[in-house]
Amino acid sequence: MSSFNGLGLHLGNISRLSNAKTRSISPENFTGEKGKGGMSIDGPAKNCARDLGQGWKLSPLVRIPAGEEHVVADIEGPGAIQQIWMTPTGNWRYSIIRIYWDDQEHPSVECPVGDFFACGWGKYAQVSSLAVCVNPGSAFNCYWEMPFRKRCRITMTNIGEDQMVLYYQVNYTLTEVPEDCAYFHAQFRRTNPLPYKEVYTILDGVQGQGQFVGTYMAWGVNNNNWWGEGEIKFYVDGDGEFPTICGTGTEDYFCGSYNFDVGKENGGYREFTTPYAGMPQVLRPDGLYQSNTRFGLYRWHIMDPVRFEQDLKVTIQALGWRSGGRYLPLQDDISSVAYWYQTLPTAPFPTLPDKDYLEII
Repeated sequence: MSSFNGLGLHLGNISRLSNAKTRSISPENFTGEKGKGGMSIDGPAKNCARDLGQGWKLSPLVRIPAGEEHVVADIEGPGAIQQIWMTPTGNWRYSIIRIYWDDQEHPSVECPVGDFFACGWGKYAQVSSLAVCVNPGSAFNCYWEMPFRKRCRITMTNIGEDQMVLYYQVNYTLTEVPEDCAYFHAQFRRTNPLPYKEVYTILDGVQGQGQFVGTYMAWGVNNNNWWGEGEIKFYVDGDGEFPTICGTGTEDYFCGSYNFDVGKENGGYREFTTPYAGMPQVLRPDGLYQSNTRFGLYRWHIMDPVRFEQDLKVTIQALGWRSGGRYLPLQDDISSVAYWYQTLPTAPFPTLPDKDYLEII
């Protein structure tokens, strides 16, 4: 994180003064303007405050009808997003968060909101990491630093059939942005099922200079036995058939070991959440209609970013075991979010899957 110009603070420099301007956008101040918070006289909670009047929590939320988009923030720069908090209701796969930098027409962030906040299976799981925190019961928090030079535009689109309620707050700074600061990106993908003997692509088509900083995966297993023998691979700056970086196994990449298995007597798979890596969610079969085991995993490359100068591709194998001690190429339900910083312009993302393909069944 930057330690100058008011972009990012940490315990080592939090006492330093800065000319940066702190601002915040919420339904109580849609524009983030100085001295303009809490002024609503006709917000959605006006009936609750009917005995109190202006200034008493008249507009703490927005309601987004089915099929509509709400502009969460529209900010003129230069500056940086420092924290995002929100509590979306309804199906988290049907709420799509998008972020646009400067004057680029296509988004640099496009994800279902649950997956973006490392909670991709539509059910609460505690996430306690440096970059993302999920707290009871649907409190999504993002701490990725997001600098911009001209403009930041954040939207939430409800592609579901029911109205959603959204509380949110976007905390940011207005300040000069150093020339060597890149733009934050996040891209969602899903393949269900993964074709036999194909690798899963986490990210491809990136052009420019930057660094890869994180992976979230929602992995649904369709076979018995251990599923995580596959290796992650980073193809950097023109790599051909073979990558520059090759991992040794799925649980190894997510900073675990030996199947995340602490023994059947101790519950088998063990959830964990740490500053840089975790498996905060394991959804186990219930003996009736929930028949598959599903995992949520994250790995933040905050201390070890994967840097690239021209292009980047990231893949991971889906491998289990079959007879004779042989690997089994799996045909699993796999979703992912790739997080990275890069220079603009951004190559357009693959088309986001439609509602039925996004649905968790």
